Amino acid sequence: MDAKERIRKAMHQEPTDRPPCICPGGMMNMITTDLMDEANVSWPEAHLNARMMADLAEANYEKGCFENVGVPFCMTIEAEAMGAQVTMGSKIYEPHVTGYAINSVTEWETITPMSMEEGRAKVVLDAIRILKSRNLDVPIIGNITGPVSTASSVMEPVIFYKELRKKKEEAHRYMQFVTDEIIKFARAQIDAGADIIAISDPSGTGEILGPKVKYNNMIWDALQKETMGKIMHICGQMKNVYPQAELIHSDVLSFDSCVSMREAREHLKKHALMGNVSTWTLEFGQPEKVEQLAVKCWRDGSNIISPACGLGTKSPLTNIQAIRHGIME
Repeated sequence: MDAKERIRKAMHQEPTDRPPCICPGGMMNMITTDLMDEANVSWPEAHLNARMMADLAEANYEKGCFENVGVPFCMTIEAEAMGAQVTMGSKIYEPHVTGYAINSVTEWETITPMSMEEGRAKVVLDAIRILKSRNLDVPIIGNITGPVSTASSVMEPVIFYKELRKKKEEAHRYMQFVTDEIIKFARAQIDAGADIIAISDPSGTGEILGPKVKYNNMIWDALQKETMGKIMHICGQMKNVYPQAELIHSDVLSFDSCVSMREAREHLKKHALMGNVSTWTLEFGQPEKVEQLAVKCWRDGSNIISPACGLGTKSPLTNIQAIRHGIME
């Protein structure tokens, strides 16, 4: 069974010879300093150059880390395109927002719509096209930042959360605008060649998932049907929100390491599950422990093995490679 068939079947809970081992990108960054050194391609330059972005994503597969390629490597593309100020970080640190585009949800009509023809959105789309042209044996995963996380990056998050309660009507209009822009970007990634779309929405954590489901479902319902599947990553505990999670229209749910995969499997029947090898162990542990955790995730009910969140950039390459080793033995 090849990698593409394996991930397609796993995403729809069909039998496979073993679980696939992937790391989507976006918030679930798969790039480390060891990998940059091996590929001779580094951040922050790779955030701004499509060919470098594609080369670094491909190195993740070629060096035996994961059975996919994925771009981009951060969660700031959408917010920057809508007017937020972003620093590109360094070889160690990912890009992050340094200034907001608006001060209140009431100002949402002043936001610049995303352009697919310029800026880093174009870099991401061009990188996907380059990866597609290389006819790789593994799927291309396109990544988008979820609507809650994007909305709270375009404006100050504390104010945003307050206004979700106090200015509900305008907050809804703002969220609808942000969601529509994300849909546009996700559809463009599919058109460029992405096989799978992953959403990460860390600001919409498990503990506050309920009211966020509808905005994520708007995205899922608007995407082209020809994708292999759709992945939703949720941060935080899930104990009290499994019923809401089951309403999400993605094929796959990915969880943080604080979530018991055995418990999640007991509560969630409609979704394939993904995760959730500890990123702390991946950065600071030994390869043998990583292999053990990967096997435990599999035995506990995970259909797709992956890190529990984005990799620490100083995680040793041998530890990252150990995830696959564990489930292939």
